[in-house]
Amino acid sequence: MGRIMGIDFGLKRIGIAISDPLNMFAQPLDTILTSEFPKWIKEYILNNLIDSFVVGMPKNLKGEDTHATQPTLQFIEWLNSEYSNIPVHIIDERLSSREAQNEILKMGVPKNKRREKGRIDNVAATLILKTYLDTKN
Repeated sequence: MGRIMGIDFGLKRIGIAISDPLNMFAQPLDTILTSEFPKWIKEYILNNLIDSFVVGMPKNLKGEDTHATQPTLQFIEWLNSEYSNIPVHIIDERLSSREAQNEILKMGVPKNKRREKGRIDNVAATLILKTYLDTKN
């Protein structure tokens, strides 16, 4: 059984989370520069079985598209074309960055490291994946 990969897409960075082999838990994996993601994912998939992708879809609090919605849709189209054998699921990520900041605070991360964007992206990807796993299980 393969794992499920959670993705928090951004124009600069992509936060990545991965499930356990039983697809019950989400854990942070990495933060990748968006420009390096195609090479990174190709190498990752060569060495790891991925059953599906879960991508967070940015919406505002009213559920409307944001400036990041269209680039995320283009990214999903790219994933679908490059990895057509791996399904892509979409999850509303409305508050994932804010929740990620709260989770980082709860973990006791020192103040000077709390605002590192890569850390927030990574935790946001984990929350996106956790949301999906919770609805699936």
